[in-house]
Parts: sequence; C-alpha cells; structure tokens
Amino acid sequence: MGLKEFIKDNILVFDGAMGTMLQKEGLKLGENPELFNITEKETIRKVHKEYIENGAMVITTNTFGANELKLENSGFTVEEIIDSSVNIAKEARKNNSVYIALDVGPIGQLLEPMGTLSFEKAYEIFKRQVIQGEKSGVDLILIETMTDLYEAKIALLAAKENTNLPVFCTMSFDETGRTFTGCTPESMAVTLEGLGADAIGVNCSLGPKELLPIIKRIKEATNLPIMTQPNAGLPKLSFGEAIYDITAKEFAYWVNEFVKEGVSIIGGCCGTTPQFINELTIIKDKNKKLKRNKIEFSSVCTPSKLVKIEGVKVIGERINPTGKKLFKEALKNNDIDYILKQAIDQVEAGAEILDVNVGLPEINEKEMMKKVIKEIQGIIDTPLQIDSSNIEAIEEGLRIYNGKPIVNSVNGEDEVLEKILPLVKKYGASVVGLTLDKKGIPPTADDRFKIAEKIVNKAREYGIDKNNVFIDCLVLTASAQQAEVKETLKALRRVKEELGVKTLLGVSNISFGLPCRELINETFLALALANGLDLPIMNPNSTGMMDVINSYNVLANIDRGSKKYISMYGDRKVERSLKVTLENKNEPIKSENSDLKYIVVKGLKDEAKKSTIKILKTMSELEVVNKILIPALDEVGSKYEKGEIFLPQLIQSAETVKQAFDVIKEKLFINKSNNISKGKIILATVKGDIHDIGKNIVKVILENYGYQIIDLGKDVPIETVVEVALKENIKLIGLSALMTTTLKSMEETIKALKDNGYSGKVFVGGAVLTKEYAEMIKADYYAKDAKESVEIAKKIFK
Repeated sequence: MGLKEFIKDNILVFDGAMGTMLQKEGLKLGENPELFNITEKETIRKVHKEYIENGAMVITTNTFGANELKLENSGFTVEEIIDSSVNIAKEARKNNSVYIALDVGPIGQLLEPMGTLSFEKAYEIFKRQVIQGEKSGVDLILIETMTDLYEAKIALLAAKENTNLPVFCTMSFDETGRTFTGCTPESMAVTLEGLGADAIGVNCSLGPKELLPIIKRIKEATNLPIMTQPNAGLPKLSFGEAIYDITAKEFAYWVNEFVKEGVSIIGGCCGTTPQFINELTIIKDKNKKLKRNKIEFSSVCTPSKLVKIEGVKVIGERINPTGKKLFKEALKNNDIDYILKQAIDQVEAGAEILDVNVGLPEINEKEMMKKVIKEIQGIIDTPLQIDSSNIEAIEEGLRIYNGKPIVNSVNGEDEVLEKILPLVKKYGASVVGLTLDKKGIPPTADDRFKIAEKIVNKAREYGIDKNNVFIDCLVLTASAQQAEVKETLKALRRVKEELGVKTLLGVSNISFGLPCRELINETFLALALANGLDLPIMNPNSTGMMDVINSYNVLANIDRGSKKYISMYGDRKVERSLKVTLENKNEPIKSENSDLKYIVVKGLKDEAKKSTIKILKTMSELEVVNKILIPALDEVGSKYEKGEIFLPQLIQSAETVKQAFDVIKEKLFINKSNNISKGKIILATVKGDIHDIGKNIVKVILENYGYQIIDLGKDVPIETVVEVALKENIKLIGLSALMTTTLKSMEETIKALKDNGYSGKVFVGGAVLTKEYAEMIKADYYAKDAKESVEIAKKIFK
C-alpha cells in the first residue's frame, strides 16, 4: 500500500531522535552529525536498526543539516551526504517494510525581509536536497523543525515542484503558542494545507504535555493528517548536557492523548530513544485512527494573523492606481514608502485585508507586485488580496506571499478560469469570481447567478473548495445604470443563499458621477450588507462607511452585546462627515506621519533618511539619537514583548533606525565631531556551533541602539574571544549557542576570560539556554531575546 493511502486510515509510527542518540555514540563537541554518514556509517546504521527493532515504521535519514551552506567547508557535497545516508537507511531496513524519510531541516539563515537570504536562493538550496533524496530512493520527505512559515513554504514548494514524493511538514512552537518568528498554529495549518502538504504538525521545542494545546488548535484548522514528534519533556541543562525530564511511559501517556485528539502520525524528537518508540507502537496497536469532523471555514492569513471570513471583513481599496494621481506617481518613482503609508493608514482605520493593485503600463508590474508584497509583509501582518489582470504578476505575488492570500480575480470566461484556477490551487489561495464573461456584465440577477455557479463548479473541478471562492456580483454606477442596482443586490442574495459562498463587492463604484458620493456609498453599503455582503472593498478611512458597518454589526447580532459599538461611540455623537483621505485632498502627508519616531515604529526605511536630514536642521545629532531614535526603539521593543508585533516588525524598525544613524554618522564625520557610539560589544557564537541566527538578530538591534558591535562570527575559538576582549578593552561580551553540545564550549569561554584577567561582563543567550544554566556557568547575565540584550547593555554603559 502506498504511503498516502496508508495514512488515510492508519496510525503511522516514526522513529525518535538522531542527534541525542549520536551524542551517546561519541558525537563530539562541534562535530557535524551529517558527516557521520561518511565517517561513521555503522553508527548511523546501528541507530536505525534499534528504532526498527522497536517498532518504527518510518526511519529518518541523518540529513537534518545536509544543505550546501552548512556543508560548505566539510569537504563533502550535499549529494554525497544524502546518497550515503539513504544507502545506510536501506541497509538498516533490509527486508523490513519500513519507509525511509529524507530529513530536511532549516537552512540556518534568516530569510528576507528579516534577513539576507532570498526566496530564490533558499528555494535552490532545498531543491538540491529533495532532488537528491528522490534520486537516492527515499519514500517521503520530512520538512521539520521550521520556525519561519516562509521557509516552510519554500521547502514545500521545492519538494512539490521537483519530486513526486509525499511531503510531511512540521514546525516548532514555544510556550506562547507561536514559533520563533511569530507564526500561529492556525496560520501554519491553513497555509501548508493549501500548498499541498500531505501531513502537517509540530515537533521539537517542547515536551508532549506542553504541545497538547497547540495540537488542539491545529486540529481545528486542518483536515490533513496531523503529525507530532515531541521532545522527551523539557530539557534541563547539567554541565553542558541536556537532561530530559520524562520517562518513556510518561511520554507515551501524553502521545496517547494526542491520538485521542485525532493525531495519527507519531514519533519522537530530542531526547527520545528506541524505548520511547517501543511505547508508541503499543499505542498504535491499541488504537485506530480517529475519524475527525471535517473542518470548513473561509480564511486568509499571514504567519501571525488568521482572518476568518465570518461577519463583515473590510478590504481596503487604497493600494490601487485607478483614479489616484499621487499613487501613480509613487509607482513610477518607486516610492515604496508612500505605498506602505497607504497600507498602514488603512489598517489603523479598520481594514482587515488589503487589496494590492500595482498595474500601470509604464512599469514592470510583475517585479513591482513582488516588491510591494514583500515590503508590506515586512511591516504589517494584515492579509493581502493580490489584484491584477496580469497572470505573471499574479503568480509572482502568489509565490512570494507569506501565508494564504486572495487572488482578485477570475470571471466566467473559460480561458481565464483555465489560466488562473490552477495557480490558485497550487499556491493554496482563495479567489474572487466576477460575474461577467465575454459578453460583459449581464443586466439581470439570474444571468449573473449562472456565471457565479459556473465559477464555483469550475473551481471545484480544480480541487478548490467553495470556502475558497468569493463571488463579486459587480457594482455598476447608479448614475448610468440605475435599474441594475437592484439586480446586483438580488444576485448577491441568491449567490449567498443558494451557492453558500462568501460575497464581495467594490462598493464605491456605485456613486461615480453623483454629488455627495459618500451618502450614496453608505446607503448602498447598508443595503448590500442586508443582502449578504461579506467582504466590502472600500475606503476604511471613510468614517461614514465604517459607521455603517459598526452599526450593522449590532443589528445583525454580530457585535454581541453591542460591546464594540459602545466602546467606539459611547462617549461621542457620530460625526456624519466623510474623513477624506490625504490622496483625495491631493495634500502632502500629515505632519505626524513624517515624525521620525512614527517612521521608526512603523518601519518606513526610505522615509527615515529624509526625515533625519530635515530634523537635524533644528536638533543636534545626539539629541536625535537620545530623544527620538532610542525612545522609538524602546516603544517597538515594548510592543514586541507584549506580543503586539513580532520578529519581522522588530527587525524592520531596527533597520529603519540604521538609515537614520547613517545620516547622523555622516554629518558627524563632516563636522569632525565625536563618534556617537555608546560603547563596544563583542558578539560571538561559541566554538563548535555553526548557527548564528540569534546572534545576528541581537547584532542588528544593538547596533541600532548606538552600540559598536565587534562580530566575531560563528564557531569562534575560545582564544579569539579572549584575545579581542583584552586588546579592545571590551566592557561587554555576548555569547550565543543553539546546540546543547556546544554549551560546554560557552562555559569554557567564560572561564578562559576570567582566568586571563577579563574584568568586563558576559551575557549569554540561545534557544537551548536557561537562566539557571547561565548562572551555573558564571555568566553575568542571561538574555532571553534581543530586547533583553539591550537592557543589559544599558546597565553596563550608563
């Protein structure tokens, strides 16, 4: 039986940890475990055999870090390592009916816009791995331990586009219920299911007890088989070694709870052994796969925000050049910050989804769509609607988008449906269907309904569920086609009631050519909502339009207890006037939007230089730093700690400050003034550890608080840290480690510093570190994240 067929009705048992097993077999500090596929084949074979003998139905190749960046100086190619690992696994299983999974872990670098690794480069790295895996003869691909949804998407695309193998994908969540980059279980589930994963779930980071709430959330967001590979409890560090705190029996108890929730693919991660897997086979033998209820809902998402299409959701219309002179000029001049301000302004006004249309004959729409989507997703977490008639621009937008977007749009023409629907299916998006065809927009509700029905049925043929189809019955201008206004409303009601899909309208089209347009718009919006409109595309900066929605939500029993309405209107009378957007007025941006602190908080990089140049005419360099830039970063840090923003936005704001600092440093140089550096700090990933994501994030944040960073890199010899610290008279050193095997190196580095007379302070951080362990190895401070490192620096450099 094929694997895809097997997992439909059966429980599948994976193996357990490879890394911690190899440590017991002699893997030394800093050694690359993937090289054991060449140098210690028998050791790898032995681990596989033990798991098979204890009931594992899937063994995972020793290739977690077998990518070209991590193997760069190893002397071996990706192909050699993967081929050898697969052959070892084949030898271990012999005649056993055991599946072999190609293990694909994170690349180890931050992707744009958080880091410097491009989508295209990451794709090529994963492509190389999966092609070799299939060539060597694996049965499936396991993409695991992902913390960035974007990286998981790229890996999944590489696997789906270059192999014919089943693909399972798991991500790692922390105690907050989010990944390191802020991704939620729901966004993961919706996005990866849409992209065609065969099973999804969670692994590593936590023990099984702590993963149960996350499993329950995933279960409510997907119909795919769910996979879990927890750690053997929460690790406690003892003399550089991770000690896991639960027994195989306890582990099995909690995994059995997963199975009761509908989890059907089970295994272990860090700290688990063949004994743990033996316990899981007992669970498999005692249980049948639970038949879960089908999950049905309409949604769009970014990694950190899922928007369910329930009740009324406003789609902001302002990122669109039609009839907007200033917007057209911004596109022609590549003025991305102008576009970003439109996005921010709409979200602050209440838009829950943003329409993105950048189509102009004078520009490369495909490249501009890619750029605008990346930039918007770098500063806000609101889902987007990709709006274009250019199929290349649509595909570029879909490919680069992080999460699940909407495509606007298709219509009733067969040619259009056949071009766009396969893209919608491939990238797991929702799609807007316009009720028009080659004959144009039908005048009657019946004919528009027929086109809507055709679109829904055609989408189903391509495997697109009706929950992912939103029908636009099309608004015609009342000034020219007055009789057809009622036909739009009739079609809207029929589509909602008879086809059971969500509906969408570009509301403001109704009033073209009429005076006092806002009055017509508001009245029509109220009528459309009463007839089943879910997604009005409109200007959220219109007070009157938002007032209609807020009052409708009370009357339709959506705003239960009128709580939102009372909070918004309880202490004031409703002003019946349209808040006209700046672009309509053809006026410059509001002064408060030009404020440098605002620019930093919102992450408007291009605006930062201009604003800094302007403000330096009235303030000194140090005043700008201490009174504007640092307070702005503090505000961003506070939002990050409260969970109001996440890592992408934190880094974007830090990079925005960098633009301002560049201007300040240049002026100081011209004026021959003193350097504004607040002090030198050494940062290093300790000897034996090749991971530097965390260190690089800390570097970005500290630099933009005004500290001079001496970055020693990764896998740094102890003597190098000591030598530079003493030579440069450093007051503060930051040491990072991501692997439990390199914590001993961190301890030895601190000891060497003190033994050689270093009188400064040392702070430590990393995913495997705890405050208790930091104290045990005599570090002066423990930084749980980048923001904490700033607070430490402030104490040292008062």
